[in-house]
This record gives sequence, C-alpha cells and structure tokens, in this order.
Amino acid sequence: MKPFITLTSDFGVQSQGTGIMEAVALEINPNAHTIHLMHGLPDFNLFYAARTMETIAFMPVGFHVCVVDPGVGTKRKPIIIKTGRGDYLVGPDNGVLIPATRFLGGIKKAVEITNKKYMRQPVSPIFHGRDIFTPAAAYLSKGIGIKKFGKNLNPKNLTKAPYEEAITKGNEIHAKIISINKFGSLHLNIMHAEWGKFNIKLGYNISLILKNKKSIKLPFMATFGDIEKGKPLIMKDDYGRVEVAINQGSFKKKYNAEIGGDITIIK
Repeated sequence: MKPFITLTSDFGVQSQGTGIMEAVALEINPNAHTIHLMHGLPDFNLFYAARTMETIAFMPVGFHVCVVDPGVGTKRKPIIIKTGRGDYLVGPDNGVLIPATRFLGGIKKAVEITNKKYMRQPVSPIFHGRDIFTPAAAYLSKGIGIKKFGKNLNPKNLTKAPYEEAITKGNEIHAKIISINKFGSLHLNIMHAEWGKFNIKLGYNISLILKNKKSIKLPFMATFGDIEKGKPLIMKDDYGRVEVAINQGSFKKKYNAEIGGDITIIK
C-alpha cells in the first residue's frame, strides 16, 4: 500500500493553499497517496478541527497534517506526534492534535520540528502548512525517522486539548459541544464507551440541559428515522461519540446551540 497522507485545514475550498500543500507532498514523495480530509472547518476553531482529526481512526495508518493555526509564526511550536497505532500527526502545538491521540492508542513520542533540512525554504511566517507541516509529513512517509526532525518533547508539556473527555457522575454527564455538522446536529465529547457506562437503553428518555438552562426531553435512539420528522433525539454517532439531532431538522437553529457550549445530560 502507498504511504497515506491526509491534509486538513480551515482554508476553505476556494483556497489555492490546499492544492499547493498536496503538490508539496507529492514533490517530496511522488509515491504517496494524498487526500484532503477537510478544508471547510470553521475559521480558527480548534474544537471542530480536533474533532475532525479524531476521525483519522477510521482511516489507514498514515501521516496526517492539521493546519488550524491561529498562532502561526509566533512562539507556538510546530510538532510531530507519533501515536500508539503508528500514525504521525503533524501540526501546531495548540492542542488540536491531542484528542485524536485518544482514538489512536495514545502518544508514543513527540518532537518539535526544527531541522531546516526537512522544511521548504524559505519558510513563510504565515504558511507553515506549506513550508513545515506538509514537508514533514511527506518526509516521514518516505521513511525519515521522527528523531531527525528535532528535539524530543515531553507529552505532558504539550498544549492541552481544547476539550477533555466527559465523564459520567451518577445519573449525569456534563459535556461540551465539540462540533456541529451542516445539518445542525451536535457532536459531544462523550465517547461510546463512556456512554455505555451511563447505561441507557434504546427508547429511554433523558433530559438535556443547554447552556441557557433550557431543559429538553428526548429519547436515546439508534438512528434518525426511529422518531417522527422534526423530533429531537440523542444517539451514538458514526465516529465514536454521541450526537444530538433533530430528524430532518437543525438542532442548532432550533435551540441556538454553539460549538464549545456546555450540555448536561440527566437520566
């Protein structure tokens, strides 16, 4: 199988930057298979970007670049994280890569990218996606060892993730909205395994309390079509977390939900 490289950013589909990053990757390693995972992320939104990087767990082991980088060109470090599964995550040390490691076997090693040999020169102070992150992923995909890129970093000293994992406490889960898709459905920082501890059976109603203290009753269902059109539900999503939605409607619009907002679930 060809080495597998993914590119993710908040550049938008009309940015030439996405194509240029792919070209840089293929110039360094013409044998790589490069795909664009997501470029329509909300501007500067580390929550949604981190959530998107989590979905790498459903892809082949590879070399994954994330460029959601409000601190580009500042003292924030460019880093590589090697995961327990064997993937390499490349991007800024702003916490955006950390949640993905929870789905990829944890952090095995982390380094700061300082070796100019593996950067595109001259390095732009505002486009590290092109000049540092993508080249690093491409050279890694050619077999260059992670030790060649720079000094080791203590994983405990990396910038914290934009969100931690929700934990069940008695009959409640206090969660955060980590992404909202185009349909207006909310994705929460609750892993499937943690939801299992909550011990809710299909069809059972729970109470959902939003940031504005509004309380909503809704059932735990397997899929959208299990309830009437226009009705809300909570379910396991397709990427390992929990989703709140309205069948053929927008939960975001109806209840004015926002990424980063707090939600309490009570059974």
